[in-house]
Amino acid sequence: MGELMSGKHKIGAPFTLSDPAGRRVSLADFQGKLVLLYFGFATCPDVCPTDLALIAQALRQLDSEEVQPLFVTLDPQRDTPAVLREYVAAFHPRFIALTGAETEVRRVATSFKVFFEKVNLPGGGYTIDHTAYTFLLDRRGKFVILFPPGTPPERMVEMVRDHLV
Repeated sequence: MGELMSGKHKIGAPFTLSDPAGRRVSLADFQGKLVLLYFGFATCPDVCPTDLALIAQALRQLDSEEVQPLFVTLDPQRDTPAVLREYVAAFHPRFIALTGAETEVRRVATSFKVFFEKVNLPGGGYTIDHTAYTFLLDRRGKFVILFPPGTPPERMVEMVRDHLV
């Protein structure tokens, strides 16, 4: 983990994507707040809903307007604005879902070292294989730490509180 936080392996970069209302939203819009950033997709069968539920539990425990949860879809083709709005609202009302053209999404994901690829399913359709980390960004939008899949909300709360002061 130490290598991930060193300058050799810079994680993250400023970005701008669209919210479900079509407004362009940039990371800079959240300056002054801590950001919990998650990359996933609405039809993910297991890891995404599990992690988003854990993030939502942490948000309820923190009860702070100074922490902004963001969800970036890795499946802009299927995750329409209506789908995204409903999906994130099911976890926590403060979640903001973001999307963009596939090239925009890939650029943002790549800057955070998030791997993802479309995998065709037998019988038709596809799924998205992806890395499932939650990123904590400081009040200037800089990477602080990542939480692996399944991180207990108490651990997230502990780490976030350290940066709220």
